[in-house]
Amino acid sequence: MAEFPLAGRRLRLGVIGGGQGSFIGKVHARGARLSGRWDVVAGALSSRPQVAQESGRAWLLADDRIYTDYRVMAEREAARPDGIDAVAITTPNNSHHAIAVASLEKGIDVISDKPLTTTLDDALDLVRRQKETGLVFGVTYAYAASAMVRQARQMIAEGALGKLQQVHVEYFQEWALTPPSEAGAGAQWRVDPAIVGPTFTTGDIGTHCHHLGAFVCGRPVTAVRSEFHTLGPPKALEDTAFMHVRYEGGIPGTIMISQVAPGAHCGLRIRVFGDKASLEWNQEEPELLHVRRFGEPACVLTRGEGAGIGTHAARFVHMPRGHPEALSDAWGNLYEEFAIAIEARRLGRTLPEGLLAYPTVVDGALGVKFIEAALASSQSGGAWVGCSLPS
Repeated sequence: MAEFPLAGRRLRLGVIGGGQGSFIGKVHARGARLSGRWDVVAGALSSRPQVAQESGRAWLLADDRIYTDYRVMAEREAARPDGIDAVAITTPNNSHHAIAVASLEKGIDVISDKPLTTTLDDALDLVRRQKETGLVFGVTYAYAASAMVRQARQMIAEGALGKLQQVHVEYFQEWALTPPSEAGAGAQWRVDPAIVGPTFTTGDIGTHCHHLGAFVCGRPVTAVRSEFHTLGPPKALEDTAFMHVRYEGGIPGTIMISQVAPGAHCGLRIRVFGDKASLEWNQEEPELLHVRRFGEPACVLTRGEGAGIGTHAARFVHMPRGHPEALSDAWGNLYEEFAIAIEARRLGRTLPEGLLAYPTVVDGALGVKFIEAALASSQSGGAWVGCSLPS
């Protein structure tokens, strides 16, 4: 197995967003630290000066590396001999494009939360800028860095299921049953079209389903037919959607999502059926991969060394079986891949083909195209709409 190269040094990360009351910014920072390849050294954790200062000091950032403006942070960090190697964008959706542009223009590699942008034009602009600069641009579809997701991907690529026949991905949550007016600020902006873009649940968790299915199967989604619903408390955008999708090669599938499903916490599940076998992974039981072969007893693979675990999953095995690993570890895995890619770029090092599989800016743009296609389909009464990027 091709091993991950040893780190030459810890890379320096700056974080945009993540201040008081933010959830996802802290997740990024913890994932980076857990990877063992990053130090978080700078941040524009809030545009509010007092919150930025208080949050930055709580993160143990030096006073001169606590910022309130991402543009100032990009300029000053790019000028420092010990400036940041990459920036993590953990802000609401409508700011991702501008922050990414400011960073790319200063030669700073980018790691962005999803969805990548609120419009396809902005997403394609980032694809173009990444190609022109050659900088690394990762997108944090963190479920794809779970060890057993990598196991599923490798098994499918090696033909363990036979010819793929159907793919089903679902993600159910309950938190949006709380009326937006009674929820916290983080919940309120997620249902504001001016901030999140044209969808709520499709952009928030539907993009995870879209990416996970394509990633595990190694085939992009080519078309979608969707139906949007608002089933919970009144809001401007959908909180539930049911979709038929087609993967490359005409493989049919479904995506079902809702954030108003009582009793559901983070119920992301994928099931893939071939003509010889099927597999199933549930992120609430991330250590397990269910494999069922036609006419044979069901099998459950558990994360760990050996016993059927492939090389791609083994790189992300950090503890022996029985010592659980979960989503926090997946974030660490993802930041490890980002670090390896960024260090290799900076050193001019060529990595073995297939060593890394982190989501890229193109994956992020495909997610934005999926959002727009699903919305257009629902608005048209359920017509099939293409999900491919323009050439």
